[in-house]
Amino acid sequence: MIQMQLEELVRLKFEEPDWTDCFLIELTISPLKAVEVIIDADEGVNFDQCRRLSRIIENWLDGVDEANPQGTGTGILGDNYTLEVSSPGLSRPLKFARQYPKNVGRTLEVLDTEGSKIEGVLTAVDAEKITLEWEDIRKEGKKKIKEMVTKELPFSKIKRAMVMVKF
Repeated sequence: MIQMQLEELVRLKFEEPDWTDCFLIELTISPLKAVEVIIDADEGVNFDQCRRLSRIIENWLDGVDEANPQGTGTGILGDNYTLEVSSPGLSRPLKFARQYPKNVGRTLEVLDTEGSKIEGVLTAVDAEKITLEWEDIRKEGKKKIKEMVTKELPFSKIKRAMVMVKF
């Protein structure tokens, strides 16, 4: 119940003009009252957005509003809870099609629904699919033949996609 109300609060906030490129990736509340809110944006999330949203959520959890500027005394989750608002970071898979465009040019590791892993550079994204490209090396006799391979993957065939960090 609290989780649904909190998701609605975030959804409504993201309809406001300053927040329209933002979207909710995940919101969880653990039994130990740890609230984790993962957000993303079409152009990427910055620290200030996370800080501002954290204050909004904290005020809501503490019962702070115009009628109660000091809060209601006991928050929805009580006094002892933790709140973390952050961007997904590189350790989380891409969850929504909306996350792919800002990653064009980066290397992705994609697990498809048939269990195959593909690692390639994300070169294009449209409403239905992504396009990956990578260099394939094969041997013909004693020669190594290098060729560029391009593969289109519909979103419906992607089980998991991770941005790979290359140094």
